[in-house]
Amino acid sequence: MEPIAIISIFVLAVFVGFEVVSKVSSTLHTPLMSGANAIHGVILVGAIIVADHSSTNLELGLAVAAIILATINMVGGFVVTDRMLEMFKPKKGGEKK
Repeated sequence: MEPIAIISIFVLAVFVGFEVVSKVSSTLHTPLMSGANAIHGVILVGAIIVADHSSTNLELGLAVAAIILATINMVGGFVVTDRMLEMFKPKKGGEKK
């Protein structure tokens, strides 16, 4: 595939993704984050499998970078989800935040 076609597909995917996510109501963000965390877990497992099957140092380096980035992304997603769920818990006085 030509580089201009790949770049065009990427740009269109960014616009479509932005439009889809921006139309989601705020009550659905927490379930969507949970689903995204599950997907990042699958990506992490895939990166570990790729690292196991790497045959050159370049492949191993890229796989380790993928493992690190997927781990950061997954942990960050769980932290954000936890903060979002804290918003729905009542305060000690019985009031919502």
